[in-house]
Amino acid sequence: MQCQSCSRLVDYLNQVKQEYPDYHCQPVPAYGPTDSQLMIVGLAPGKHGANASGIPFTGDASGTMLFKQLKTFGFASSFNFEIDPPVPRLQNCRITNAVKCLPPGNKPLSEEINHCNVYLSEELVQLPNTSVLLALGHLAHRAILKALSLKQTEFKFSHGAMHHLPTGFHLVDSYHCSRYNFQTGRLTEMMFNDIFHTIKRLIDDS
Repeated sequence: MQCQSCSRLVDYLNQVKQEYPDYHCQPVPAYGPTDSQLMIVGLAPGKHGANASGIPFTGDASGTMLFKQLKTFGFASSFNFEIDPPVPRLQNCRITNAVKCLPPGNKPLSEEINHCNVYLSEELVQLPNTSVLLALGHLAHRAILKALSLKQTEFKFSHGAMHHLPTGFHLVDSYHCSRYNFQTGRLTEMMFNDIFHTIKRLIDDS
């Protein structure tokens, strides 16, 4: 995946690459089968996680919590040792981010989110039209609606909210599974588990 649209992000990736020569330090593409019934959308690659490995939600605390739930609910299985470092294989699940490049301070600018939205649009088009979209955080929620050309005001973000979209997709909202949210108690493992119970029910009923 090649993109040079955001000069600030390009400069920052080059800077990080000098400090960590073995890191991916490029746009991070989606991971998982394109015909999945579940797509998970996060914020952006973590500096020492996806930005290092080149695979969304790997190598950091948020990925550990996410993959734990994916394994519990049958969306992830054995490790793929063809990838270094090895990551779990995804089943009927695809993972991506609203912003594909590592932003400084993990805070992308509005124009960077907008530039990247075309890639999210392309990813959503590949999914079955009854798929479940899991938005990890408000920014991911907004990016999904923008990618689908839907009005933000008609679908409010709140943890645990479930929206039936005109496109046929089901949009489920969750607080981001970041270390900070778990440490502060904003998101608990039980709360996150409940989100996946909802997702599993929606997929089973589709």
